[in-house]
Amino acid sequence: MKAWAGVFPAVTTQFRKDQSLDLDATARHLEALIESGVSGLILLGSLGENMALEWEEKLRVLEMAVVVAGGRLPVLSGVAECSTALACRYARECERLGADGLMVMPAMIYPADSREALVHFRAVAKSTGLPWMLYNNPLSYHVDVTPQMLARLAEVENLVALKESSGNPRRITDLRNEVGSRFAIFTGVDDLVLESSILGIDGWVAGAGIAFPRENQRFWQLTREGNWDEARRLYRWFTPLLHLDVHPKFVQYIKLAVKECGLGEEWVRAPRLPLTGREREEVLRIIHAGIETRPPLDAPRGKPRRLARPSRSSSGLRS
Repeated sequence: MKAWAGVFPAVTTQFRKDQSLDLDATARHLEALIESGVSGLILLGSLGENMALEWEEKLRVLEMAVVVAGGRLPVLSGVAECSTALACRYARECERLGADGLMVMPAMIYPADSREALVHFRAVAKSTGLPWMLYNNPLSYHVDVTPQMLARLAEVENLVALKESSGNPRRITDLRNEVGSRFAIFTGVDDLVLESSILGIDGWVAGAGIAFPRENQRFWQLTREGNWDEARRLYRWFTPLLHLDVHPKFVQYIKLAVKECGLGEEWVRAPRLPLTGREREEVLRIIHAGIETRPPLDAPRGKPRRLARPSRSSSGLRS
């Protein structure tokens, strides 16, 4: 199977103020991301509020995304179910609807041990012919797929990629030493993307960058070119925004950034609620500083340019 590479943004599911699905708004954001040059789209992940959607709503979102993409780039769906049987069933539905792949999470709620986690992933893989990405996020889902565990999945042919979100960039080298180039390695932690790129990754499941897609793509291109000086300058502008991706309220933070950049709305589905008070003011300060100091992207490559740096985010915004 052809390996995936490049920026595969995790896309929000857009809602109306009454918390009903807004497929048209979601489609408009997808078009903006495609126009920016992303390599794939991931719907219905954590940022897509998968667990807050009903079964039929997930299928409607995915069906819409497949139509919007129109074969221009792969469309993946997150698989986040509470049982292995439901995860397998959902994987088959994604294949039926024309998805190009899956991003598979451990079974939700129950923190599986290593044996149970491997059985879950193998079962989902067997249920579908679609290629899939394993999402490793032990901080959020309390299941850590170690490099040694991943090596035990090497014979699973349709497992083609790993989204590594342990928060430990040392894992990149450990993974390469353990499994070589068997899997495409994507980082899933926004404010470790430069560090991960230097260590050698194939892709980025971007979060906060969905509000700044052109800058996100420019930064990724600089890392592919090995233009580390310019990448570092752009990263210093980007980092306060990227920090928004690593807070427990990352969905609210990123949706607010999407709204302020004119690419969607901030409405979330309960139990999440829109931000209020001082927290909202602080997040808006970071977003507006990023908007006001966003760098021009038409400067000649390799030429240094001065970038105004926004104030650092408060420590309360980091998880």
